[in-house]
Amino acid sequence: MTVNFGAVVRRKPHIIVLGNEKGGSGKSTTAMHVIVALLRSGMSVGSIDLDARQGTLTRYVENRRASAAELPLPVSLHIPIQASRLDSALAAAQEDRSLFNDALAEFKDCDFVVIDTPGSDTGLSRIGHAHADTLVTPLNDSFLDLDLLARLDREGQKILGPSVYAEAVWEQRKRRALTGERAAIDWIVMRNRLSSLDARNKRDIGRLLEQLSRRIGFRLAPGFSERVVFRELFPRGLTLLDLNLGTGGPALKMSHVAARQEVRALLQAIGIESPG
Repeated sequence: MTVNFGAVVRRKPHIIVLGNEKGGSGKSTTAMHVIVALLRSGMSVGSIDLDARQGTLTRYVENRRASAAELPLPVSLHIPIQASRLDSALAAAQEDRSLFNDALAEFKDCDFVVIDTPGSDTGLSRIGHAHADTLVTPLNDSFLDLDLLARLDREGQKILGPSVYAEAVWEQRKRRALTGERAAIDWIVMRNRLSSLDARNKRDIGRLLEQLSRRIGFRLAPGFSERVVFRELFPRGLTLLDLNLGTGGPALKMSHVAARQEVRALLQAIGIESPG
């Protein structure tokens, strides 16, 4: 398995952020599959959970560590960060930034750091986004979730302008460009929980996302369909990339093949070639 993020030698870990401002979009599931893909490529990986109050990625990693006692599973170095509870907004922001910087310092020798962010606009989320080299935004395939990126007309046929989250990412990209310290953020929007039916809404959302991608500068990537297998793997901390590897773990079933192909397609869009 190979990883291709260009020929430039990195002086810092490459930071992949999973972010949007809506819950239930599949950020943590996507984060774990990216982590495992990188680990199985031989990369050293740190992971940070900025949504430690909900802690889905943290529990996923803990479940994986438990399974690793029985199976030869690679596991990331992991740090959950709780948002500051200080009364002063300024002091809380300073504590959040300090905790984040301390976590990054722990991972300074890693090849990659994968960060899962909250499904809301928080100080920690903004800090995480500001450090992204690659930003992956899972987006459920519905007009309700598309509203996160774009304001639409009443018929849902025309883009009126970027919405709140798209504007926030645009602002972070402008700040990055002004400092000139790091390369531009590579923003990838993945259409998640796609229906198998060729419905009109599905086609309309696809058309609008294509228009929006050209307008505000993100790349579109295929996401995951709504599948039971992702929920089944979570309690054991496993991913589809762990199946059928001759390690004594669960076998890859025919029902998993299509789901694994979806994972491969996403990883390839990000720049990671998954195992055969």
